[in-house]
Amino acid sequence: MNDQDNTPEAVEVHVKADSTGLVLPAQQLPDKLYIIPIHNRPFFPAQVLPVMVNQQPWGRTLTRVGNTEHKCLAVFFVDTPPDEHGEFDLDTLPEHGTLVRVHHVSEEGGKLQFVAQGLTRVRIRGWLSRRGPYLAEVEYPQPPNDPRDEVKAYGMALINAIKELLPLNPLYSEELKNYLNRFSPNDPSPLTDFAAALTTASGQELQEVLDTVPMLKRMEKVLPLLRKEVEVGRLQKELSAEVNKQIGERQREFFLKEQLKLIQQELGISKDDKSADREEFLARLEGKTLPAPAQKRIDEELNKLSILETGSPEYAVTRNYLDWATALPWGIHGEDKLDLGRARKVLDKHHAGMDDIKQRITEFLAVGAFKGEIAGSIVLLVGPPGVGKTSIGKSIAESLGRPFYRFSVGGMRDEAEIKGHRRTYIGAMPGKLVQALKEAEVMNPVIMLDEIDKMGTSYQGDPASALLETLDPEQNVEFLDHYLDLRLDLSKVLFVCTANTLDSIPGPLLDRMEVIRLSGYITEEKLAIAKRHLWPKQLEKAGVPKARLSISDAALRTVIEGYAREAGVRQLEKQLGKLVRKSVVKLLDDPETKIRIGAKDLEEALGMPVFRNERVLAGTGVITGLAWTSMGGATLPIEATRIHTLNRGFKLTGQLGDVMKESAEIAYSYVSSHLKQFGGDPTFFDQAFVHLHVPEGATPKDGPSAGITMASALLSLARNQAPKKGVAMTGELTLTGQVLPIGGVREKVIAARRQKIFELILPEANRGSYEELPDYLKEGLTVHFAKRYGDVAKVLFD
Repeated sequence: MNDQDNTPEAVEVHVKADSTGLVLPAQQLPDKLYIIPIHNRPFFPAQVLPVMVNQQPWGRTLTRVGNTEHKCLAVFFVDTPPDEHGEFDLDTLPEHGTLVRVHHVSEEGGKLQFVAQGLTRVRIRGWLSRRGPYLAEVEYPQPPNDPRDEVKAYGMALINAIKELLPLNPLYSEELKNYLNRFSPNDPSPLTDFAAALTTASGQELQEVLDTVPMLKRMEKVLPLLRKEVEVGRLQKELSAEVNKQIGERQREFFLKEQLKLIQQELGISKDDKSADREEFLARLEGKTLPAPAQKRIDEELNKLSILETGSPEYAVTRNYLDWATALPWGIHGEDKLDLGRARKVLDKHHAGMDDIKQRITEFLAVGAFKGEIAGSIVLLVGPPGVGKTSIGKSIAESLGRPFYRFSVGGMRDEAEIKGHRRTYIGAMPGKLVQALKEAEVMNPVIMLDEIDKMGTSYQGDPASALLETLDPEQNVEFLDHYLDLRLDLSKVLFVCTANTLDSIPGPLLDRMEVIRLSGYITEEKLAIAKRHLWPKQLEKAGVPKARLSISDAALRTVIEGYAREAGVRQLEKQLGKLVRKSVVKLLDDPETKIRIGAKDLEEALGMPVFRNERVLAGTGVITGLAWTSMGGATLPIEATRIHTLNRGFKLTGQLGDVMKESAEIAYSYVSSHLKQFGGDPTFFDQAFVHLHVPEGATPKDGPSAGITMASALLSLARNQAPKKGVAMTGELTLTGQVLPIGGVREKVIAARRQKIFELILPEANRGSYEELPDYLKEGLTVHFAKRYGDVAKVLFD
């Protein structure tokens, strides 16, 4: 073989097939061959496949091969493809490659393609050129003689496996049939190589087959690969059949439905989707009285619906709009049950105590009964958590016989929750009020806006401002929802709002509501609620018969005073539920037993009491005040002491707010300037450094009702005389000694009774508020009403 010029050039070689068949006679096999690496997968002697290589750098190699008589080269499998210059690590070449005869070389787009006819295995004996074109001395390994019967058996197994693969992989069907006609078990080597080439095994697995020269060992490697291929093919066929079956069933169902729809339309039995939607919306409007603008708008939308295609996005938007607009109860009003006797029974059934609240609600209903309708009313129930605000709203709806819809506005930051989103937005919906009317199915339900004092504001708007229109009887006759863009009459709706405190409710919103205050419960009221409502409810919840589990009045009282002293009854209900659960465990252990819970059993079930009977602080400079909180009333002891007499000074502690700090300053100034009038040493504060403290420093305190309490503590210190025991007070003080009125009289009276304090000092201006209290709250109390601070001092210091 003569070396040619190294300049790469395109080559096209036409070589006639060797008349002796696929394998050349041994004497015609060349002992020197050019090498080309391939990296996709090994090339087997039994294959005839096109091979594509880059013209640079393999064009020279193919040129020289074309100038040889045998037109052959060797291909070897490598994991990593050669670089752009055709260089690669010669040591990475596997032991065996394949001798291939080159046919039909052609060039296209910088690539050279030729048909490679695999002939036999080849092994490199030594390198003649270690740079491209790569040239090596080669040898041809010959398989040893294996036992003929075993080889024949393996050959039959391979043919059977290939035949199984035929129907599973139609891609090779014709090619397989042609090869099987030429191969036989008596010529196993090409059959084995061809079987390996059919599989989708990895390059390394196939290279192991190529490196295995002994026939029997090679067949042992190939047969598992072929069986695995058959199993994978069978699984793919099963999955494909299952998918085709499902698709076929769905197509068949779709075609049958379409045919049925066409047949029904031809017979006049049914209509298409568009007609069905239109008829449904028109049917909803029957019996409803729509305002003229609403009727006009809905007619326009129905006409638009009839023009649009059902697959259009605008069709879906219009249909959704009509779905909401026609679902509203236009002109439908429920009939109120204006029976005051029935209303009182409903309120008494669900609520113990709260006689003043029930009376207020009864009066409210009486006005409606006298007029013949309840309209344009917005009620705000204010009180601590757990006193029954939400349940009172339900009772009002039940007593009127109206549907009840509740939604919480606590934490609401988006005004669209109230007034709806505009239709231009994706996913737009009407506001909560429209949703309430749709669900209630009447235009005059009872709608509860819970936690109205906890609304937020954000960049998306102010929900509290959005409620101004809703809760104004003069404006909500024409309430406008942004989504519907239609005027709705909300004047017949009874709005019931709830709040824990009025401080965070905007003034304009509060001005539109009628405030009804709910105070905390005293022990007697909680006891009645527990016996009539909470305990039976817990027994029913646990499925325990009343005969098998009961609780004594003493135990209930102990739970109320020791474990649930808050203003409401929510904590009391939790503790009773805990008692029931503990008792159910015992009932399961002994099914025949009956349990009665006494006061002595509580510590075992509920642990040590959370609240102890607090000893009312007493002594010189110590006064008990009364305070109002959002959780109800509380006692507020105030202490004053003289630290030293080195210089004049006044110190305040107890985490006080600005208002209480001002009250303390006023009390200090007033007492300092009037010491002689109240029997103290006029020079006491000139040299005394005084410290005034409000205990429970971790709790923030603020409010204008501790003025006389602070002044009394300072006066007691200056007189060096302990005040009268068992007296609590509340009231604000001015610099001239006037006692100003305060709020929360009911809560403060309840707090005093809870601490077993029965002598109180209240501002004269609050006499009317005290007189309005129920008799059971005033029973046993001695109350002094003070106009000026002198009235307070007379009670405390005789």
